[in-house]
Amino acid sequence: MKALIYEGPKQMTVREAAVPEPREDEVLIRVARAGICGSELSGYLGHNSLRKPPLIMGHEFSGTVERIGSGVSLVNVGDRITANPLVTCGRCFACTAGAAQLCMERKLLGAHLPGAFAEFVVVPERNVHLLEPHVSFDEGAYTEPFACAVHICNLIKLYPSDRLLIMGAGPIGLLALQAARIFGLQDITVIDLNEERLEIARELGALTATRIDARRGINDFDAAVDAVGLQITRNGCISAVKPGGSVVFTGLHEDKSQLPVNEMIRDEIRTYGAFAYNQADFKDALQWIAQGKVRLSPWTSLATLEEGGVCFEKLIYGPGKTAKILLAPG
Repeated sequence: MKALIYEGPKQMTVREAAVPEPREDEVLIRVARAGICGSELSGYLGHNSLRKPPLIMGHEFSGTVERIGSGVSLVNVGDRITANPLVTCGRCFACTAGAAQLCMERKLLGAHLPGAFAEFVVVPERNVHLLEPHVSFDEGAYTEPFACAVHICNLIKLYPSDRLLIMGAGPIGLLALQAARIFGLQDITVIDLNEERLEIARELGALTATRIDARRGINDFDAAVDAVGLQITRNGCISAVKPGGSVVFTGLHEDKSQLPVNEMIRDEIRTYGAFAYNQADFKDALQWIAQGKVRLSPWTSLATLEEGGVCFEKLIYGPGKTAKILLAPG
């Protein structure tokens, strides 16, 4: 099969790889679409310790069941699917308590296991989710990143009357905006330096800015989401929320940041780290996509595996008004 291989920093090569063999409880998927994630951009640059070359990345995907293991009973060859790429043990306290994303044995397709930047990928049957007939492969591939956004909103328990700040108009920021709208919020501000990405946020109903307004933005929001992961954006979220407000950190650009902890203590700022999603978040994300509540298709580009390296460069150095690039291996 063809596969896009991460060979080292800024080195992506399409070459032949063996078609993976599904085990008894696994399903072989013919990949139709595979999205490029922001975490994979840092991996491409050599800044992500999870992604070690040689590696087939790709964890946001959709496709068709090609072959099933002998113990598989819930899906059939030809089914159109998307999949949760977090492979967990299913036995530990986190898994049985509905927080499988915290499983100590978790493995991520495209990082610890071969991913979907290839013609075929293998997934455990329990991770597979069927697509409704009207849901496109493009939309199916958005389920995974949208599940991250749903998880963010569930963590901070948003109310329709809340004022929300989102730092970053990348895919997660834009999807968090749409998830918050589903939760009933109307007053949402998105901050980014990329004016073209901010244009997308405005078209999705948000107020936008390139920085926090010192007169109106300080201590003015009920909740804030950092979808960037820099010290300046993390601190900006802390300063933006009211006393008693909530901040979610989900961006991963910097490993360490100095935070105004004394201020956070005095103002009782609640902070959360948001990693991935649980099964309920994933199912809600897929249901809302099927209901037409999520819209990023106008700002999505499609490319071949052979164009993968160029796509990584574009997303890092000049995405313009592109929110997501989906690779089509077939």
